[in-house]
Amino acid sequence: MQPQPLVLIVDDEPGILRLISAELSSQGFDVVSCSSGEQALETAAQRWPDIAVLDIIMPGMNGLEVMTKLRATQPLPVILLTAKDSEADRVRGLEMGADDYLGKPFSPEELTARVRSVLRRSASMKTPENILRHGNIEIDLMRRLVKRDGQIVQMSRTEWMLLQHLAMNPGKIMLNVELLHKVWGPEYCDDLQYLRVWVSRIRRKLEDDPSNPKLLKTFQGVGYMLAPPDDPGVVFRPEDAAVHIEVA
Repeated sequence: MQPQPLVLIVDDEPGILRLISAELSSQGFDVVSCSSGEQALETAAQRWPDIAVLDIIMPGMNGLEVMTKLRATQPLPVILLTAKDSEADRVRGLEMGADDYLGKPFSPEELTARVRSVLRRSASMKTPENILRHGNIEIDLMRRLVKRDGQIVQMSRTEWMLLQHLAMNPGKIMLNVELLHKVWGPEYCDDLQYLRVWVSRIRRKLEDDPSNPKLLKTFQGVGYMLAPPDDPGVVFRPEDAAVHIEVA
């Protein structure tokens, strides 16, 4: 039996969480609900959702911030919940890449229809080109899986996030400040030594000769580049479905 899509719902109003959860559950979706952005990020780290429904206006971390942080890990379709009079929030959300939005108050049935529609669009946009091969290294971006000589490479969450940003842009120099900002946050943008340490860790796991790297190249004073894949059009293989990530 195919697993049902997992919907992450984030709203600081308990009544809305209960209403949405009940409706989507009754329609056959698997649902996990959170009352804050911080809780949503923790939950997603344990159970990655197929789609997120995020309230924009919340105390602490708002919905736009949650969307940005979730998508820093991997692509995720998002529906934003907005107040009727928050036109600026809706526009900003769409400009930031939200897939849809729904103004409050709304009917649960309409939200269910929007969730189905966004999931259909998301599925139609997926391509089989999610595995990058570099010699004896395979990087599966969809399943967050790395293999060396056919064997799974155990990677920490931070190592994977750094490698992922590089693998999503093979053959392109990723600036030091860009990598630091995306993986660790703006407060680390000047900490080049921190980046060097983590790049070194990845090289020790993936390079045949870490002192003379062929896969992950350094551009002194500028940034890093993952070498272009040997075969950028590799067909997706269902047997590579396992995810092996350690939290660090």
